[in-house]
Amino acid sequence: MKPLWTAEEAAEATGGTIQGGPWSVGGIAIDTRELGRGDLFVALAGEHRDGHAFVPDALAEGAGAVLVARADAVPYGQPALIVTDTLRGLEGLATYRRLSTKARIVGITGSAGKTTAKSAIATLLQGSGLVHASAKSHNNHWGVPLSLARMPHDAAFGVFELGMNHAGEIRALVSQVRPHVALITTIAPAHLGHFANEEGIARAKAEILEKVEPGGSAVLPADSPWHDLLASLARSTPGIRTLSFGRAAGADVRLVGEEGDHLGSDVIAELAGRTVAYRLHLPGRHQVDNSLGWLAVIHALGLDVDQAAQAMAAIRPVDGRGVRRELTLASGGRVMLLDESYNANPASMRAALDVLARQPGRRVAVLGDMLELGAGSVALHEALAPAVEEAGAEAAYLCGPAMARLADRLPCAVAVHHAPSSTELLQLLRADLKDGDVVLVKGSLGSRMRVIVDGLATAGTGGS
Repeated sequence: MKPLWTAEEAAEATGGTIQGGPWSVGGIAIDTRELGRGDLFVALAGEHRDGHAFVPDALAEGAGAVLVARADAVPYGQPALIVTDTLRGLEGLATYRRLSTKARIVGITGSAGKTTAKSAIATLLQGSGLVHASAKSHNNHWGVPLSLARMPHDAAFGVFELGMNHAGEIRALVSQVRPHVALITTIAPAHLGHFANEEGIARAKAEILEKVEPGGSAVLPADSPWHDLLASLARSTPGIRTLSFGRAAGADVRLVGEEGDHLGSDVIAELAGRTVAYRLHLPGRHQVDNSLGWLAVIHALGLDVDQAAQAMAAIRPVDGRGVRRELTLASGGRVMLLDESYNANPASMRAALDVLARQPGRRVAVLGDMLELGAGSVALHEALAPAVEEAGAEAAYLCGPAMARLADRLPCAVAVHHAPSSTELLQLLRADLKDGDVVLVKGSLGSRMRVIVDGLATAGTGGS
């Protein structure tokens, strides 16, 4: 098997100096906890820790080589590539691999649904060739170049997500990715604290359109109030076409019909004058809409949409983004956990509550603060009250100071509990759960709602 990187190739990509060569590596890691034997360990310098301190551990654990900016961090003769800056070195690997690959590249951004879209599109592409996709949510200034540098030589497709919370960040990332197809999933008030308004968010997301390859496509949400702006910005990039998806009458990939239940939806869509039908095992109106965007990407790549429609049934939720887990209570009863704990903004919170509304049993909403919403935070939290009520939630467990404002807006029919932290909220929740409950857990990453998910799955509630 051809190695992922040889010493000579890596040195050419980075301008670095080889030590202890010749060597080759089969993977890349920036965390020794995820390092495999024979991998290249990249010693990135972060805000709180310097990866150079972990070089001895990486070598002891079987690293094939290390990428460092300090020669004194590597014992003499050990396999290494010495560069002036390790992040620039990782970016050099990413750029080199992107320029040398023959893979068709899909880039994804949006205020919600990026990771699910990445996973879903990778699933739909599997029947058409070797697919390489970003691991986890590797969508920032470290994760994107890491994902690109990990792309195998023989990949037929690469699928990458690009995230941001400030203007200009996607511009830097898409310069490395250079997609053939760029998908914008949705525009919503996520990270609003860093922007003057939602238009600013739309323009920042549209940075992904600036480096679409000539002859490529921009796939845009037709139902977004920002569609026309996005389409206008796409047209400023020469040589690309636009495709829209959604429920709007003029959408290129348009919803014709849907029949949803608590486990998913049967969907009929129309594109290019034909209809396709598929089963989606992801519940919620938003997932139906999202699936139209995934199908539009397949269409933009010129692939078989009927094959993709059949593959829709194989798509499953990503960890922390809608995974269903049946748990056993200490009493012996069973509850269904809907794990949406990874992150949240007003749009994704409403989408998760729509999923809760479809579930049988007593519905329990466990919600943490939505962060980075700036001056509009109070109003945006309070505005969730109708969605909680429409979901039929009989109980709401709310975490954090912003969610306290939602507590004041919920009707008397909803049993409201509030705690300042997820750890304290967990104790309240455990004491109240009953056989047959369905429990939605969602909040921003900084709200630490994963504490509740993990706590429910361990002592006191049994296992999954």
